[in-house]
Amino acid sequence: MEHRSSLTNNSSPLMEPVGILKGIGKETALSLNDLGIGTIKDLIEFFPYRYEDYRLRDLADVEHEDRVTVEGKVHSQPSIMFYSKKKSRLTFKVLVGRYLVNVIFFNQPYLKNKVNINDTVTITGKWDKHRQTITAQQFEAGPHSKQGDFEAVYSLKGSLSQKMFRKYVGLAMSQYGEYLEETLPEQFLRQYKLLNRRDALRSLHFPASEEEMKQARRRFVFEEFLYFQLKMQALRKFEREHSAGIAQAYDIHKLKLFIDSLPFTMTNAQKRVINDICADIKSPYRMNRLLQGDVGSGKTAVAAVCLYASVTAGFQGALMVPTEILAEQHAESLSQLFEPIGVNLALLTSSVKGKRRKELLARLESGEIDILVGTHALIQEEVNFHRLGLVITDEQHRFGVNQRRILREKGESPDVLFMTATPIPRTLAITVFGEMDVSIIDEMPAGRKIIETYWAKEEMLDRVLGFMEKELVKGRQAYVICPLIEESEKLDLQNTLDVHAQLVQYFHGRYEVGLMHGRLPSDEKEAVMKAFTEQQLHILVSTTVVEVGVNVPNATMMVIYDAERFGLSQLHQLRGRVGRGREQSYCILLANPKTEIGQERMKIMTETNDGFVLSEKDLELRGPGDFFGKKQSGLPEFKVADMVHDYRALEVAREDARQLIESDSFWKEEEYAALRRHLEESGALSGEKLD
Repeated sequence: MEHRSSLTNNSSPLMEPVGILKGIGKETALSLNDLGIGTIKDLIEFFPYRYEDYRLRDLADVEHEDRVTVEGKVHSQPSIMFYSKKKSRLTFKVLVGRYLVNVIFFNQPYLKNKVNINDTVTITGKWDKHRQTITAQQFEAGPHSKQGDFEAVYSLKGSLSQKMFRKYVGLAMSQYGEYLEETLPEQFLRQYKLLNRRDALRSLHFPASEEEMKQARRRFVFEEFLYFQLKMQALRKFEREHSAGIAQAYDIHKLKLFIDSLPFTMTNAQKRVINDICADIKSPYRMNRLLQGDVGSGKTAVAAVCLYASVTAGFQGALMVPTEILAEQHAESLSQLFEPIGVNLALLTSSVKGKRRKELLARLESGEIDILVGTHALIQEEVNFHRLGLVITDEQHRFGVNQRRILREKGESPDVLFMTATPIPRTLAITVFGEMDVSIIDEMPAGRKIIETYWAKEEMLDRVLGFMEKELVKGRQAYVICPLIEESEKLDLQNTLDVHAQLVQYFHGRYEVGLMHGRLPSDEKEAVMKAFTEQQLHILVSTTVVEVGVNVPNATMMVIYDAERFGLSQLHQLRGRVGRGREQSYCILLANPKTEIGQERMKIMTETNDGFVLSEKDLELRGPGDFFGKKQSGLPEFKVADMVHDYRALEVAREDARQLIESDSFWKEEEYAALRRHLEESGALSGEKLD
């Protein structure tokens, strides 16, 4: 397929300023500039965000409160009522098929002179099925005369009207359409039966039918995803080829003996993931892998095996976790596995000071310490490894990018494994972490009890506390989670301080109630958590700071106040703080949700314990921006594509992009020139960080 000069080439007529079009003066050009439209190309590629549907429909098929367009005969004289100088209500009846419909126009008194009995009129508005009424937005004297059934609606601001904007786009398409070049290779147009770029652009702006609009959208969904995935795959290739790793020749025999000596049997999912990671460790490329595993799926065991593989190859390993308590717990459990086989493991946190710290750092630098477990203390300047081979970061989203980078730079290109217990939907994983390899532990160890989850209305609190006392009598412990620290005038939510005071009073003289929240100094937080871990506290009232990485096997009950205020993934993370011992555990969701989404969340939580199922549901209910939180999500902005709705196209585009980037023909043949230009402009080929 022959390509002409690049669409973004400055000599292309498409790069002419938008003010060259007839009817666009200086003021309009400035308004367009505010929307990011500076050139003809920008105008043509400014896509609608929705469409007005002007198809005539039978009212029998229209749902209550749907927007509808109908054609009928005026059946009554229009009457008008004025509420003030500017506010009025115009009403009349229209016979539409077998329906006699009431039509209401607000604040458009001038229409009275255009409405005559027996005239045919076309009305567009919201249909009230119960009152047989249309609250009208648009009026047309005469039969339905729209050129197309669908009209594009754009996200505009200022004085720009939809009608004028559509006119400018139409002018641009008719005068400059011939310069629009195809950007997708012929093979994809044929394989997926996609419209060519010029026809797709015309149909996206001016669709003649719903099917035409869908086909145009389908073409641009694939194009956007392919562009993005090409950037991700190119970045991955660049990273691999420009960051030579260490080919660690680990001892497979010792590794198998170690796995056999573990006090539990590995699940098939754990074995599969270990094989993925060990293949990376052995390869000359630096590993850049994300390991996802639900709460309790056995990520720590996988980390232990991989750290040992690196040690048998003559290297050191590092495990960085977000809190001191978690670091201590990991160090303790890993020491029990490594001590019998002569592997030296040390713990480094800010609590390790003075002479003890000096000695530890000297042993680390000399290579005497094989594995170092710790908090962000691992990345301080004076911490030097002898021969660092593998870096594992647990709950990687809790560390900043710079913190992770500093730890990675402690060695000569060590392999890097990020672990998270926050199940990320596949759709988001291949988008946000597209340049990383992703492994998933999707199987739970045998014999692990399912946490029984119940939804209780807030008026049932006394029964919930009675149930909690039964668990406490057995010597168990409980978490109580609240969404706020202090009382808020704006939100009527249970706050931590109030709930703590209530429970202290309720259990007075019988059980100790602790309090933890994000405003406490870190040493106080650690002290409270330590007291709970050592069973000096029986109940811990907390905000979501306990969400990640706390392991108290004796805690069997989790009560979450105002549970409808949390997303499904966060509720699941909180629930995962219990169910870590052998006893049956329970999670009670205290909630009086006022919305259907809130009720749906509570229902889903009681039906499944699978974090990946919940994460997909959460994505459907909340949308991708809210899944991570819009500010730090790292999610790309797509004009047309929707990661949730179009996830199959995303997966297809990812595989196509991977094959293209790995093939020689992509880098040489003219057919792919437009895609290569797009890559060069994105910075992916220079290893620049992509937005």
